[in-house]
Amino acid sequence: MRLWLEQAFIELERGIAEIPGPQSSERIDAYLRAAGLGRGDETPWCAAFVCWCLEQAGEASTRRGNAKSYLAWGWPTAPRLGAVSVLWRGAPTGSQGHVGFYLDGDPELVYLLGGNQRDRVSIGAFPRSRVIGHRWPAREGD
Repeated sequence: MRLWLEQAFIELERGIAEIPGPQSSERIDAYLRAAGLGRGDETPWCAAFVCWCLEQAGEASTRRGNAKSYLAWGWPTAPRLGAVSVLWRGAPTGSQGHVGFYLDGDPELVYLLGGNQRDRVSIGAFPRSRVIGHRWPAREGD
């Protein structure tokens, strides 16, 4: 298993989640810093989580809080364990998106390990029709 995915599983096992109210999770704030964002777990943080996991594993990230920034990162790849999967959110051509690490899929769904999924680090199922790209770190090759 790739180091960035191992790091994501560690965060899943730690049960990292948003803190309701005005307080903010210190760990989520660390993810946000990795993406060059301010603090506060009410900020969308799926891309920040991916940034943090990649950086912890010694891989360059986009260092941006925009999920769709990963469409220009690394190399395109087929869906495979640990790939960075980018999904559209809101509208297919809009600026909003979601990003996480690919775990598995079937004809209808993809299963991602990601941040800010139900306000926590979790494994979520998403319609395959929302996937707009799978990417792999450039340093890792294919």
